[in-house]
Amino acid sequence: MHHGGTIGKTIVEPACRTAVLIETDILVVGSGPGGLAAALAAAREGVRTILLERTGSFGGMITQAGVESIAWYRHAGTVDIQGIGIEFEQRAKQMGAADPEPQSQSEALNTELFKVVADTLVEEAGIVPLLHCWAAAPVMEGNTIKGVIAEGKSGRQAILARRVIDASGDADIAHLAGAPWQMAPRNELLGVTVSFSLSGVDRDRFMAYVGANPSTIKDWGVETTSKEDGLFSPYLSEPFQRAKAAGEIPEDVEIAGTWSRLSEHGDATYINVVYMPGYDATDVRDLTRGEIEGRRQAMWAFKALKKYTPGFESATLRTFGASLGTRESRKIVGRTNLSEHDVRHQGRFEDAIGIFPEFIDGYGVLVLPTTGRYFQVPYGIMVPQEVENLLVAGRCVAGDRIAHAATRAMMCCTVTGQAAGVAAALSIHDGTACSQVDVGRLQKRLVKQGVRIR
Repeated sequence: MHHGGTIGKTIVEPACRTAVLIETDILVVGSGPGGLAAALAAAREGVRTILLERTGSFGGMITQAGVESIAWYRHAGTVDIQGIGIEFEQRAKQMGAADPEPQSQSEALNTELFKVVADTLVEEAGIVPLLHCWAAAPVMEGNTIKGVIAEGKSGRQAILARRVIDASGDADIAHLAGAPWQMAPRNELLGVTVSFSLSGVDRDRFMAYVGANPSTIKDWGVETTSKEDGLFSPYLSEPFQRAKAAGEIPEDVEIAGTWSRLSEHGDATYINVVYMPGYDATDVRDLTRGEIEGRRQAMWAFKALKKYTPGFESATLRTFGASLGTRESRKIVGRTNLSEHDVRHQGRFEDAIGIFPEFIDGYGVLVLPTTGRYFQVPYGIMVPQEVENLLVAGRCVAGDRIAHAATRAMMCCTVTGQAAGVAAALSIHDGTACSQVDVGRLQKRLVKQGVRIR
């Protein structure tokens, strides 16, 4: 999609001297579940660590899009990860920033308070925080990354680092550094979401309605292994179908999805019902279109809830997600590439740096880990090709579509994040390049940090 008549037109920027703001051992770009885990893991290995974030708070999609349920896959029988991801839930609970999640044995985070939980974790670990700072370009020496050029209110400054971890979600730094990546065509990418929250919900009345009209996973209308089908789901589609039948929501708009935390005061803090395919999260024009169209659709959804859902009659809009919720964009081509077969059939790897339950959510497939099956996560999916001393953590790790439907999950982002942090620290301690880290030593360090490897 191109706009206007400026295609192919360029300007020449004058060469300039860029001041160095700070030097560090490890720089983590992006502070979502992957980046936050990476920075904590690195700092705990005793190396100087900077966590750089473009918004005003750490937490990524948790605090920006309000995603509460980072482990909603967890049921009796789930063999779960261990490590920093679990710590996020536990610390949130200790700090009064979590409530039981309605469809699983997990916590629904208070995503506003999680900003403070993240601040606390960062401070305790001695990480140098940098908010309101955008990594605009890598600093390269040949094919080795040496830091980034950052843009922000302080202007354009360089941050030099011995190792860089790209936890941008979109593989921004890997892409700019020249590492190979892939991305599905716009119309095949997972959809984007504008989430919202409401006040003034009559919880008792709504829960009576849910009790009388219980939804299960089967209502999602996706491919499952059928063991999921009878499980309760906080899923709503009836009010939106009724609004559509009444001509209040356009025929071609798909609105349906889940509610999460309902406070005793009647706050429905995370409504995830707007799902819009056809947006490229690496294109500012698509991001703009997505935010505006998403708010429009969220208003249709809000009005339908008020009109057709018992308990929502007096509801008022509380917040929109501060940022478009994105599920997929670039993925690096790794030294290893995870496959659908690996995530569906308990893949095992020599270079395992953690495990993740057999949880697949995306592309019309939903598999929940209720029987104890899990796959190992290999180190190679975080190591880009052709660029040295750069690791990638979070949803942009290497793999095919169905593998992505597993690795994009927030708890899996914490697994790749923690491993990237420890690996980067170990490569500094041992004086080796990130791609040459001694995997046996890495596994021992991870186990020492509380990670389950096998």
